[in-house]
Amino acid sequence: MTVESTAQRKTTRGGSKRTTAKKASSAKAKTTDNAADQVEQDQLVQLLTPEGKRVEHPDYAIDLTPEELRGLYRDMVLTRKFDAEATTLQRQGELGLWASLLGQEAAQIGSGRALRDDDYVFPTYREHGVAWCRGVDPTNLLGMFRGVNNGGWDPNSNNFHLYTIVIGSQALHATGYAMGVQKDGADSAVIAYFGDGASSQGDVAEAFTFSAVYNSPVVFFCQNNQWAISEPTEKQTRVPLYQRARGYGFPGVRVDGNDVLACLAVTKAALERARTGQGPMLIEAFTYRMGAHTTSDDPTKYRADEETRAWEAKDPILRLRTYLVAEGVVDDAYLAAVEAESEALGKRVRETVRAMPDPDSMAIFENIYADGHALVDEERAQFAAYQASFADADAVAEEN
Repeated sequence: MTVESTAQRKTTRGGSKRTTAKKASSAKAKTTDNAADQVEQDQLVQLLTPEGKRVEHPDYAIDLTPEELRGLYRDMVLTRKFDAEATTLQRQGELGLWASLLGQEAAQIGSGRALRDDDYVFPTYREHGVAWCRGVDPTNLLGMFRGVNNGGWDPNSNNFHLYTIVIGSQALHATGYAMGVQKDGADSAVIAYFGDGASSQGDVAEAFTFSAVYNSPVVFFCQNNQWAISEPTEKQTRVPLYQRARGYGFPGVRVDGNDVLACLAVTKAALERARTGQGPMLIEAFTYRMGAHTTSDDPTKYRADEETRAWEAKDPILRLRTYLVAEGVVDDAYLAAVEAESEALGKRVRETVRAMPDPDSMAIFENIYADGHALVDEERAQFAAYQASFADADAVAEEN
């Protein structure tokens, strides 16, 4: 049988047509996906490219002094150092858990520096950079993760609410607070931080609804680091997250979350919009979590190394430093001074945490029920006996 007759036979059976159609459909889908990716890239607000080149955006202009630019760089370097020390302390058994912000410094410092003193912040549990911008001592963040307090700072002293562990609930808290600000006639704004995973929570959807209906002065800042623990964003939404705002009746924008200048410009504009009575806005900071979700997580189980390496090339600190060096805004002496300051901060964090008391392991059973509960009493006794067994084992070991 000739090649020609074989091809003719396949055509007769319809196999070749189906194969051709499948290839055409696949090619069309690929072309459509590429076009969609290009559209999304075009819609990304960016003022500083990954290579450290300054670019302009028609809707979000910003003009910073050399001092302000140096300040942004310092903020990111010190925040990253503090975060690294906290991770190490957890590995050494000094903290029970830690949620790293590695890779998200630009999103947090940029948005944090856009805030006015009278604005109010509702964070999750990863906003260490925003806490830094609000003047919260970094060591105050660590008491909760060590288990020796329930927060560590007075929210009203810095207009920075306590960390929220319940996923997404702070969006409702922020909306309610913003409605109160509105009724008081104040011109301040409120900002709520959450991740891409929290955007799937009902609390966030309800916050969107209430804020839109009441035209509340609140900005929703979603740090889309593309992984809700081990769940990628594409398994959470069929559209880019910022487009969700449209369905609720307020604008959304996607910003390069590794570009501190863009994050600053977009957040500043959104906050001013809220203050002037124009209602809520959703900012999706498109970034990447370089480390684990928390120190109890292993991202190598669900992420490809190639993906992580690709994002390392977009490092927010390296991007800004490249720009500042090229423009002559910083020199070796300044960079060395910031590095020395970061080392001093790390030392202070280590010494402070190690001087903290050990957590009371029995405190978990307190204040559960106002009048006590038989089951809690039973669990307390069981846990106390379990802990006492270690002391008994140590005593036996010493005798032997």
